Amino acid sequence: MFTTRPEITGTFGTVTSTHWLASGSGMAVLERGGNAFDAAVAAAFVLQVVEPHLNGPGGDVPLIFCKPGEDPVVLCGQGVAPAGATIEHYRSLGLETVPGTGLLAPAVPGSVHAWLVLLRDHGTMRPREVLDYAIGYAANGHPALERVSATIAGMADFFAEHWPTSAAQWLPEGRAPERNELLRNPTWARTLERLCDAAEAAGDDRVAQCDAFIAEWTTGFVADAIAEFVKTPVRDSSGRDHAGVMTREDLASWSPTYEAPVSLDWRGLRIYKCGLWTQGPALLQQLALLDGMLPEQADDWDAGLMHAAIEAASLAFADRDAYYGDSGEDRATIDELLDPAYTEQRRTLIGDDASHELRPGSPGGRTPRLASAIRARGDEAVLDGLGEPTVAKDGKTRGDTCHVDVVDQWGNVVSATPSGGWLQSSPYIPEVGFCLGSRLQMMWVEEGLPSSLEPGRRPRSTLSPSLMIELDTDVTTAFGTPGGDQQDQWQLVFLLANRILGRDLQASIDAPSWHVESLVSSFEPRVWQPGVFTAESRIDGSVINALRARGHIANEAGPWSLGRMSAASYEPSTGLIRAAANPRGMQGYAAGR
Repeated sequence: MFTTRPEITGTFGTVTSTHWLASGSGMAVLERGGNAFDAAVAAAFVLQVVEPHLNGPGGDVPLIFCKPGEDPVVLCGQGVAPAGATIEHYRSLGLETVPGTGLLAPAVPGSVHAWLVLLRDHGTMRPREVLDYAIGYAANGHPALERVSATIAGMADFFAEHWPTSAAQWLPEGRAPERNELLRNPTWARTLERLCDAAEAAGDDRVAQCDAFIAEWTTGFVADAIAEFVKTPVRDSSGRDHAGVMTREDLASWSPTYEAPVSLDWRGLRIYKCGLWTQGPALLQQLALLDGMLPEQADDWDAGLMHAAIEAASLAFADRDAYYGDSGEDRATIDELLDPAYTEQRRTLIGDDASHELRPGSPGGRTPRLASAIRARGDEAVLDGLGEPTVAKDGKTRGDTCHVDVVDQWGNVVSATPSGGWLQSSPYIPEVGFCLGSRLQMMWVEEGLPSSLEPGRRPRSTLSPSLMIELDTDVTTAFGTPGGDQQDQWQLVFLLANRILGRDLQASIDAPSWHVESLVSSFEPRVWQPGVFTAESRIDGSVINALRARGHIANEAGPWSLGRMSAASYEPSTGLIRAAANPRGMQGYAAGR
């Protein structure tokens, strides 16, 4: 069994994330006496600074957490469509889909608000105590990742021609930063300072400080800057200039919400996900479909196992594309989607050969309906969706995501997947130092769908943190990965490696991964690739050839290219804490002791 690094074990605490500076900052908070919630907030704000191509303050975050002796809880930091984001308005602009970039694509920014709610309700520290790390990196600089440099370089011409405020921030000397060159965002540092000043003006009470911080964000100078900035039309991926629709009232009227997660019992685990406003239940559907189709144990991936997993993914994501969303119109319930009789009926569709059809089912007797704007890309393998942003010369871009898991010595466990507000998603707002997100591109400019564009609705997000509890030991594990549509597929591979190959957290992350492309992309352009799957080239060639013989179209990626998983667990009987991080891309690390 190959592993790139040891699984970290200890008893004090751990933070594992997609960037070592975030993991180190969160661990520093634990060392100062903070709990898992304090540390998660500190790490998250650092991720906004050091991975600006993957997330930002204008983005969103779903998270799942669990306290000892309590049931897991979801905190939804996914903002909604603004009041002006109507199908009628977008159609009046000649749009058939929501642009993937620009000022028509943002939902209400949810990430900052949600993190401060988490800090207020469950943390122990004041805002400045946990934000000092992010303020320092934004003001003084952090070594630019190679992929940050590449993303900025790919957008350089577009910035210069269409988004001059972004050019001023990311190309201050007329060029992209070199790898490891210090990259600064002093305006964002000043914004955080102003927010912390507003918090401290409320007095010494920690809760009052968090509330004052939130108020300044939602009704103060930040809301003013956003509302004013979006009035000026800018170029987006439609190839035309459009103004935004977000107002101060949109920011003031939205708040994060707590809700119960959805769950499935599988192989001695209870696995928890966010609800149908995310793609998270697709992981549960895949596991349910595979029940009884997989061996109890295996030494490595083989064609039979991978074929079953690929077909299960295609079926689960077809249901996602037909029935998941936040609207209630033709939206299936989680009970219907996980109903054993429905699952068995869907399982019979998995035959010996690959399917090249998009096959949503009929949970609860519904008639499936897919958006009319969906297009098939054809039976060719297209290297896409590999978990990092891609940027075209016309400015069309696919961003990605971050992830952080935290466990503290008291047994608090947090799993969060922040994303959106990428430097390439919309122009930099010079008054506050960040960009808005583009999550509305996951909604349809078409009535009557579970994910139709409508004010006040959450876009059906790809963001998908996870938490699982072993039913016989109460060992609780937080895990997740960036990767858009691939998140709940790479998490499936992680679970299969852990439970069927019998590998620990690190070795499960290191296991060769794969995903299907035979789903409707959540990002512009909204296409699907019938019969296509992508696999790391470390998977044995004979296995790939056997899958090709079954009719699958194989798209071979690099040996270490798919997924950026992290995971952390707490064992209540011993107090033992374990953690692991992804070696792909050489930036994910776990810190702990």
